[in-house]
Amino acid sequence: MDKLGIGILGLGEGRSTMSAALQSDNYELIAICDRNEALCRQREKEFDFHRWTTEYNDLLQDPRIDVIGIYTPDHLHAEHTKQALLHKKHVVCAKPFLDDLSEAKELLRISRETGRRVMVGQSSRFFQPMIEQRKDYEKGEIGELITVESWYNADQRWFLAKPWSLQPAFKWLYGGLSHPVDFIRWYLPDIEEVMGFGMLSENGRSGGLKNEDTMHFIFRTKSGKVARVSGAYTGPIQPVQRESEMSCILRGTKGCSQGDYMDLRYAITNREGEEKILTWENKLKHFFRFEGKSHHAGEYQNYLDYFAEALRSGTPNSPDLKEGIGTVAVLLAMDESLRTGAPVKVSAILARYGLTEEELR
Repeated sequence: MDKLGIGILGLGEGRSTMSAALQSDNYELIAICDRNEALCRQREKEFDFHRWTTEYNDLLQDPRIDVIGIYTPDHLHAEHTKQALLHKKHVVCAKPFLDDLSEAKELLRISRETGRRVMVGQSSRFFQPMIEQRKDYEKGEIGELITVESWYNADQRWFLAKPWSLQPAFKWLYGGLSHPVDFIRWYLPDIEEVMGFGMLSENGRSGGLKNEDTMHFIFRTKSGKVARVSGAYTGPIQPVQRESEMSCILRGTKGCSQGDYMDLRYAITNREGEEKILTWENKLKHFFRFEGKSHHAGEYQNYLDYFAEALRSGTPNSPDLKEGIGTVAVLLAMDESLRTGAPVKVSAILARYGLTEEELR
């Protein structure tokens, strides 16, 4: 089986992708890139990998590279993705895919004209509990879906030591809440309207944050279903025996399931009334390869390998370019709801950028 050549841009979060590519049977890591030469040398030493550059153009011009993994700051994703597509490279891009939708229409056009794909790195979908939950859902184990609940609550006060987290541009809505929002959209892709409230906690304010660190939202779909998502990021959290940092609950007509992300735990009451709880302690080393539970490299390997199989077989990948744009539209609607205190239609956000819901189907 021929391997896909991959280049990686951005070696902070891209550290996990380096580990994933080097351990994958589907990829050959061709080269890595970061503007920070010291970080390139750090990764060179860490992985004993010596093909690095500080110039993105070197990756774009390399004919051996089929896929470029983009792990740069959010505001650079659009331009870096566009350049990769124009140079006939497939793209894996970290979430959130875009920081606005001003270049979304052009990206859709370029992808269509070049025939190159985008895989949005919503890594949380590729954690074992969420994989199992999706399989059971697709098998009909909980019947027809009634509602979805998801949250991401974490004590991220250590983030306040990073100067960029204290800038007005940094928002936990995009940096954190985008994970559970993706779970909601995975199961309820036709979100029509969002409504939410948020606040900046005392801990966040004293630490220098500029935007909300505590938020609760309700979503409504075109078919009338509702879902909720929550996030709190600068306060203590429950012990793992009581609550996982990130969870997704599916409530159906015949059963209910819950995936607990960080704890590698999954529970279901299925359509037969049987209760089951699964854990994957044997996969801890696969998912958590670095210090503590930082850089969840196993998720990245799972989605890279999934993308490789989709490319080889010609089957669609998810989240793709259209889905990534749709999720950004939902996040922008949520952001506006925080500012206005009113419900916001997702279609109104798309219209501002000359996009329609039909284009994203």
